[in-house]
Amino acid sequence: MEISSISTTTIHYFCPSTVSLLFKRVKLPSRDQHLVSISLNSRTEQRLLARPCSLAHKGNSVKVKCSQKREIPVLEASSMDEVFDILAERILPTSSVASNPNTKHIVGLAGPPGSGKSTLASEVTQRINKFWLQSACSSDPQVKPPDVAIVVPMDGFHLYRSQLDAMENPEEAHARRGAPWTFDPALLLNCLKSLRKQGSVYAPSFAHGIGDPIEDDIFVSLQHKVVIVEGNYLLSDEGVWKEVSSIFDEKWKSP
Repeated sequence: MEISSISTTTIHYFCPSTVSLLFKRVKLPSRDQHLVSISLNSRTEQRLLARPCSLAHKGNSVKVKCSQKREIPVLEASSMDEVFDILAERILPTSSVASNPNTKHIVGLAGPPGSGKSTLASEVTQRINKFWLQSACSSDPQVKPPDVAIVVPMDGFHLYRSQLDAMENPEEAHARRGAPWTFDPALLLNCLKSLRKQGSVYAPSFAHGIGDPIEDDIFVSLQHKVVIVEGNYLLSDEGVWKEVSSIFDEKWKSP
């Protein structure tokens, strides 16, 4: 799993308690493959540097690695559940961020089919909402706050079957559905731009039963402070996809 971060705003997302989870130990591996580095910009803000990283298993531990030529702190976990917890706590919004209607932290999660994108997005989102609920209930047990994290799958931006039918070679278009040109990246870009500008947006979902998108099926509200967008080509540098990638505050890549 590759993880990188682009800080486009001065939003404070991280709690000081996160530090102990992230810095397990520091070492200098024998090869030019080091582990996730974390930049501490203030007491409550930690950012992963924009480094290409990967997920590796060794014994009972899971390490998130990045290829660099210098010593970098090690992020190490004993299981995938702990990896999910660490990532969730790292982008968990603070109360001040959650109360600000103008803030959004948008994560782009990319990777090939079957690489675990949907599971990662779902697990991290569930944990963020659980941690946020626990935090809110500790101050007022009678109040159940709205979710602060949501997933927007790229699947909703598939071209409709009718659009594939209208192509020069409909048979090939249907056979290769899932290729970059069978999506509508311009629609996705407009959706993300609207989210940035307005703080809320309706996004399409995808109905696998009928094989077509469902318009306006996912509502990202002002209360959603963390939005994880997951899909195959979100980090591509080709055409409109490059503009889509530039929207994200943070970029994750599954192998």
